Order: sequence, then C-alpha cells, then structure tokens
Amino acid sequence: METNKLENNIEEGKSTAIIAYLTVIGLIIAFVLNSEKKNSFAVYHIRQSLGLCCAGLAIGVINIIPILGWLVSIVGFFVLVFLWIKGLLNAINGEESPVPFLGENFNKWFSGIQ
Repeated sequence: METNKLENNIEEGKSTAIIAYLTVIGLIIAFVLNSEKKNSFAVYHIRQSLGLCCAGLAIGVINIIPILGWLVSIVGFFVLVFLWIKGLLNAINGEESPVPFLGENFNKWFSGIQ
C-alpha cells in the first residue's frame, strides 16, 4: 500500500520535476505548477535545479576575474553540465537522489521551499 502511494507521488510529480531542469524559465514554471499540488518529488527536484542555477550564477561571477577566473569557470561549467545531466536523469528515472558534490547542501539551503 505504501509503495503504491510512493509510486503515485513520483508519477504525478515526474513531469514537473523534469520541467524544473529545463532552463531558469522551466524552473519558474515548475515552481508555479507545483504551488498548488505540493508534490514532494517535484519539490525535491525543484530544490536541486535551483541549486544548480545558483551554482551557475556563482560560476558566472567567478568568470569576471581575468585568467584564473576564466580557467575556474571553464572547469566549473563542465562540472555544472555533468551535474545538470545527472539531476535530469534522476528526475526522468523517478529517483530522489541528490546531485553529486552539492546536492545534500541544496536540500538544506532551500529547505524553505515546500
């Protein structure tokens, strides 16, 4: 009985979770779509995607620094793309698994998103 409820929760929130990873606009759309339903699976992936967007913003700020900042931001960009793909695949596969390195922190930092 509990397994069916969990599977239903994942299936209901899967499309919203996937949308959350499709650009910043997709994140906003997912947040609005989930504002009434409050699906826990979708909320989890909205937090992960918001964290990735903030990390991308931080990489953009680092990119302002000449030479060293450029090198760090290039590496950071590739790491961010890897994390984004991992998060998207988790959403597609119906898994509540944090993205590597920062995923647990994203859940703590954005725990106010319900």
